[in-house]
Amino acid sequence: MTNPSKSPGLSYRDAGVDIDAGDALVDRIKPLAKKTMRDGVLAGIGGFGALFEVPKRYKEPILVSGTDGVGTKLKLAFEWNAHETIGQDLVAMSVNDILVQGAESLFFLDYFACGKLSVDTAATVIAGIAKGCELAGCALIGGETAEMPGMYPPGEYDLAGFAVGVVEKSKIIDGSSIRPGDAVIGIASSGAHSNGYSLIRKIIERAGAKPSETIEGKTLQELVMAPTQIYVKQLLNVMSQHPLKGLAHITGGGLVDNIPRVLPENTQAVLRRDSWSLPPLFRWLQMKGGVADAEMVRVFNCGIGMVVVVEQQEAKAVIASIEQQGLNAWLLGDIAQRPEGAPQTILI
Repeated sequence: MTNPSKSPGLSYRDAGVDIDAGDALVDRIKPLAKKTMRDGVLAGIGGFGALFEVPKRYKEPILVSGTDGVGTKLKLAFEWNAHETIGQDLVAMSVNDILVQGAESLFFLDYFACGKLSVDTAATVIAGIAKGCELAGCALIGGETAEMPGMYPPGEYDLAGFAVGVVEKSKIIDGSSIRPGDAVIGIASSGAHSNGYSLIRKIIERAGAKPSETIEGKTLQELVMAPTQIYVKQLLNVMSQHPLKGLAHITGGGLVDNIPRVLPENTQAVLRRDSWSLPPLFRWLQMKGGVADAEMVRVFNCGIGMVVVVEQQEAKAVIASIEQQGLNAWLLGDIAQRPEGAPQTILI
């Protein structure tokens, strides 16, 4: 082809897209992805589509999928130049979601979009994604990096993640067997995870707080940017030893809106406020923001990242099993008959 114009020819780089930078990023990603490989991967990074074979040990495999982002926690990552943990957040939000139905995570794909590609920043984020995949036991099997000039402010990017897992049909956890008298167990979160950050940012702004401010020995940045806890391997081990009736990942909507997602309509989770302590970050947020108790439990996980429902007589053994996996757990309360018109989660 020839250029009919007398002016100098334009390139994709002139339009704001650096193909060489994209290629350099792929080269940086490949060894990270290789560390996450597991049985079942037939073709991963580099092709048009990734191939995965469902493990043959499943007799009636049911695929479970989930997708999510990181939300406005990204705004603090940009402001504080703190990109190391964002990738783990991305993985956690999807793999924890599919875990609640009893699913083993098989593979993960990511979507990274920006206006101008910084190879170093993108590689840092994707290294966090790879770490999250290792923690979840799933393969980082593919993804997409999109450089779109004019779509995002300089230095900013957006993320989306997609997880696929599998569960034996007979072992799906759906909450349908939950009955009054069952025990409700809470498992500790690692912080605010990736929810409520629009309010967190507003509180930080109103308080005039700096990321270096300390809260009980840790900086605000450490606490706010702590990566989301990934519960997959630990709870799969617990499931192999104990029957779990229901699991709720405490994400947007906090404790009061997420637990009902796994409860039968005629049941109610009754949680005791004194059964666990509000972690320092949440105490600081409530104090600095003047946030009401009811709003706290509706927006934040308040230190509980996952809720488990089991038969009452199994509760002590399940808590011990969870703690053997290195997680903190508490008996939060129990399941009751739900009065007509009453909420499905109450705190007393």
